[in-house]
Amino acid sequence: MGWIVLEALLALALLLGIVWWTMFAGRRRGEPPRTPEDGSDAP
Repeated sequence: MGWIVLEALLALALLLGIVWWTMFAGRRRGEPPRTPEDGSDAP
């Protein structure tokens, strides 16, 4: 019983680590500014 709880906690910690990594390990200055691709916003 103890091993199952330990394994479940380890899986939960791994899942939280993966979610944390994918959410907060992006670019340091954020996303680059978007440029209009179709030219409709260009003056």
